[in-house]
Amino acid sequence: MSMRDFAAGEFIDIIEWIDESNDTLVWRFERPRNEIKNSAQLIVRPGQVAVFVEQGEIADVFVPGRHALTTMNLPVLSRLRGWKYGFESPFKADIVFVSTKQFVNRKWGTANPVIVRDPELGPTRVRAYGTYAMRVHDAAQLVREIVGTSSVFLVDEITDQLRDLVIAKVSESLASAQISVLELAAKYTEMSGRALQQAAPQFQQYGLELTQLVIENVSLPEDVEQAIDQRARLNVIGGMDRYTALQSADALRDAARNPNGAAASGVGLGMGATMGQRAMAGAAAAAAAVPAAPSGDEPPPVPAAESPWYYAVGGERRGPVDLGSLRDLARAGTVTGEMLVWTRGMSQWATASGVPALAGLFSTGKGAPAN
Repeated sequence: MSMRDFAAGEFIDIIEWIDESNDTLVWRFERPRNEIKNSAQLIVRPGQVAVFVEQGEIADVFVPGRHALTTMNLPVLSRLRGWKYGFESPFKADIVFVSTKQFVNRKWGTANPVIVRDPELGPTRVRAYGTYAMRVHDAAQLVREIVGTSSVFLVDEITDQLRDLVIAKVSESLASAQISVLELAAKYTEMSGRALQQAAPQFQQYGLELTQLVIENVSLPEDVEQAIDQRARLNVIGGMDRYTALQSADALRDAARNPNGAAASGVGLGMGATMGQRAMAGAAAAAAAVPAAPSGDEPPPVPAAESPWYYAVGGERRGPVDLGSLRDLARAGTVTGEMLVWTRGMSQWATASGVPALAGLFSTGKGAPAN
């Protein structure tokens, strides 16, 4: 190797960074023992800037393009080096490439619940999740505040700090919004914009720009969600009275389908306190109707308790009544053959005229009971 070839190998005449990663924020140009040749070519690709650092002080910054390194386009470095008339010999300087592309889909989420004062529910705990995007706005500021002497700086190295800034501002926005959690889903865009404005200055101190902040979801504790679902269900059904009636009807249906009688206890629970009082009154009346045994004779068999009947009027259940009372209601026209009736042993509600045990009550005409 000739001395000329050796000298040429000691000089750098092409400076560039080919970034094949998706997470590198800063890359320092490696030049072990090499000096940068006068008029060397600096290639800065789209989505990059190149920062020259002289002994820890930021010198010149180059935007995308091809640049010949001379005193003409290195004014700050020339001043720092004291080159009054230009430099002809090679020189050394740290060259730091900074990626200016957007780093998107950065996740954030509240580690602990945020207490918000809901106008309807009162103090409520919520959690929030979402994403944000950012990019380098001031490369010199970033190198000065964050990078230091690192040869490679990944975006993940600052992710925790940025995420904490976002979470703090989102939590502050949620706590001060005074918006019902029931309406937050319609306010995600508004809340996201407010949190972005509050967090942006925190990013700028590092030379970064917060370009997007998205609130994807605000969730409630599971027990609160269940309570809200229950309230919505009651509103759809039509109130607590209607809900109790439907629960009772479901319990009666289940009892009819269960031949072992185990569902009888469920019937009592489903019918509620009022139905329980009616059942107790019916039981007392049935006990009083049992005939006394003649003196000195064996008591006759206790008659089987008559199953109560239920009938529907306007979509609401009425009863229980015994068969005699049902007959009187049929004669009075209160119960007609087209009405739905049910008693123990029936799998479902049926029209009164279609039940064999009641067919005789309506045999003389439509809805008219027999005498």
